[in-house]
Amino acid sequence: MTHIDAGTDLDPVHPTTAPLTGRARGLTAAEVAERVARGEVNDVPVRSSRSLVDIVRANVFTRFNAIIGVLWLIMLFVAPIQDSLFGFVILANTGIGIVQEWRAKKTLDSLAVIGEAKPTVRRDGVAAVVGTSEIVLGDLIEIGPGDKIVVDGACVETDGLEIDESLLTGEADPVVKHPGDPVMSGSFVVAGGGAFTATKVGREAYAAQLAEEASRFTLVHSELRSGISTILKYVTWMMVPTAIGLIISQLVVKENGFRNSVARTVGGIVPMVPEGLVLLTSVAFAIGVIRLGRKQCLVQELPAIEGLARVDTVCLDKTGTLTEGGMDVTGLRPLNGSDEAYVRKVLGALGESDPRPNASLKAIIDAYPDSEDWRCTEALPFSSARKYSGARLSEGDGQSSAWLLGAPDVLLPDDDPALTETERLNEQGLRVLLLVRVTRELDDPEVARDARPTALVVLEQRLRPDAADTLRYFDEQNVRAKVVSGDNAVSVGAVAGKLGLTGEVVDARRLPAGRDEMGEALDAGTVFGRVTPQQKRDMVGALQSRGHTVAMTGDGVNDVLALKDADIGVSMGSGSEATRAVAQIVLLNNSFATLPSVVAEGRRVIGNITRVATLFLVKTVYSVLLAVLVACWQVEYPFLPRHLTLLSTLTIGVPAFFLALAPNKERAKPHFVRRVMRYAIPGGVLAALATFAMYLIARHYYTGEGALEAETSAATLTLFLISMWVLAIIARPYTWWRLGLVAAMGGAFLLVLAVPWLQDFFALRLVGTTMPWTAAAIAAGAAAALEFLWRWVDHRFPA
Repeated sequence: MTHIDAGTDLDPVHPTTAPLTGRARGLTAAEVAERVARGEVNDVPVRSSRSLVDIVRANVFTRFNAIIGVLWLIMLFVAPIQDSLFGFVILANTGIGIVQEWRAKKTLDSLAVIGEAKPTVRRDGVAAVVGTSEIVLGDLIEIGPGDKIVVDGACVETDGLEIDESLLTGEADPVVKHPGDPVMSGSFVVAGGGAFTATKVGREAYAAQLAEEASRFTLVHSELRSGISTILKYVTWMMVPTAIGLIISQLVVKENGFRNSVARTVGGIVPMVPEGLVLLTSVAFAIGVIRLGRKQCLVQELPAIEGLARVDTVCLDKTGTLTEGGMDVTGLRPLNGSDEAYVRKVLGALGESDPRPNASLKAIIDAYPDSEDWRCTEALPFSSARKYSGARLSEGDGQSSAWLLGAPDVLLPDDDPALTETERLNEQGLRVLLLVRVTRELDDPEVARDARPTALVVLEQRLRPDAADTLRYFDEQNVRAKVVSGDNAVSVGAVAGKLGLTGEVVDARRLPAGRDEMGEALDAGTVFGRVTPQQKRDMVGALQSRGHTVAMTGDGVNDVLALKDADIGVSMGSGSEATRAVAQIVLLNNSFATLPSVVAEGRRVIGNITRVATLFLVKTVYSVLLAVLVACWQVEYPFLPRHLTLLSTLTIGVPAFFLALAPNKERAKPHFVRRVMRYAIPGGVLAALATFAMYLIARHYYTGEGALEAETSAATLTLFLISMWVLAIIARPYTWWRLGLVAAMGGAFLLVLAVPWLQDFFALRLVGTTMPWTAAAIAAGAAAALEFLWRWVDHRFPA
């Protein structure tokens, strides 16, 4: 609450070119320059703190790159260059990873500049918008509802200023601030306005370190990423003893030439490493960021792409999401014999009483200009919790009056006849505000008691042209939409109905308080009106307690707590700085229609990585098992590195890259590790057993010089055909390009078998017809068994 002298300049606290009188003037230009020279500037960390050096280090210095690198160096000395091809593949893959992540970083950084807060700073008595990094120590910063406190400071001016510090202190209730009180960076204004002096800037500010850590370009806290890490941990445990056994069997037991033994040992170890899986995940996420960046969508935390793919319930704030920010006054209905001309003057003066009007008040200001002889002497800022604002006005004839403007069903008792007219207008999708005259003081908790209804102000909201299509998309994707609004429930329901969203309309004031009971009501309803900010937060928690993955959209300061608690918070770019600060995804173009692109991108990444992970891990499983079987049977390892490089490239590497970037609309499912391994283990075991059986048959069939090469070729053919069948299963459901991809990989292998110099290069030569046809028969049997086994796994161990 602020008392204002009738002669005080009440210009809105907005950027201006005219000096503001009656207030602190802020720093002078000379003082600003002096502080800049001393380095007392707000040098906040850039959003993406991962530098090019960090990106290179993360992609190059990995555990598996170290293993592959050592083996590659060994092979360069002991074997022909074709047995070292796997090393060049790793170099190419790592280079691709670095380039894509660097592109993603640049996209993030450029979008971060667009979405950056633009605080209003008063210097030499003039208010102007500046970049956050241009603030200097001692600057006077103006704030209003929805503004985020960007640096630490001390209040100089307050006008009903209430600040939410819950993101820093955990205290849920807003804190009323008076001149001299401290404010902390990271908090935000929920009501009122004022100005504060910056006392700590840059990395000294309270929340700067938290912001730097939270905004880092990272893939941590991702179920997908942690699942892959878990798999790699198990692979390492299996790989070490298996590799030792293989080394002993190839170097000690068998009486081979040293170089050939080393080559076959390395050939057994290299395919155990699913090195491409980590790389492909990073590339898929990075490309996702770049794709969304082109659509003006800022992904502040990379796992948000994955998180939104798992969402099954999206809570939509009506204002700014389903409707555009602006409104138009379409009618004025005087009540109780009030004079319309007088009411217009009251509304004009009320509009000018708020230095930072919301959308409803802006429409009133546009419709009813202020009278020169009316002044505001006391103001009550709008609060989304109480649903009204107010002012005491000095009228032109010397009279004084106090007024409230807000929700009719909050300001009036349930039996008031004015509510009947309000209900009728709400059913048409119109928004209605009630103007009442009050006799109590504005700071009285029961100021609305005995209020005299004076007029209904009818406003029409502008529907977003893309909202209906977006809601239809969510319905088709089995994502339930819940409209959660502070407006009248009937009015919100009418707006939702115009957009094709049907379902039960609920007044949130009648929702049960218990989490379980509230969860049931939320599952049953679709549109919820008269929701308080705390209720929005409770509703998110109630939905999550029932196993739902919840996304919350919003642009107003009243959405912040719910955005923070939701699994995924989505803010509009034009929304308050507070909402943009806590949201994982910011739609910079303010288009709700961008959201399906984010969902689709997340589903593409998660669904496709789950799909191709099976390819990589089938290879790991059969490589480990083949090494064990070789060690137990005391025979030469059947493959050289060049054979497995060829197989990996044609059946995993190239297909995985295309499959990982393909469209995928399936909603992401939990338990990534279990879902991947239930296919990879039986597939890998079958491939290893069939290949080793063929290898043993070929050893008994071929004799004499060149027998080992013929045996290897037969085993390679078997493993290739089985791997191709795994690829064919993974590529389902078939499209023309998927069928073309599988056919192209098969054609490439036939080309190797048909061209003499490629036969020599890869040491592949099928001898006779008996063993090649035997290999094809064994592979066909394994493929049939694989079809049966994977269907049985689907039925026996559903994901």
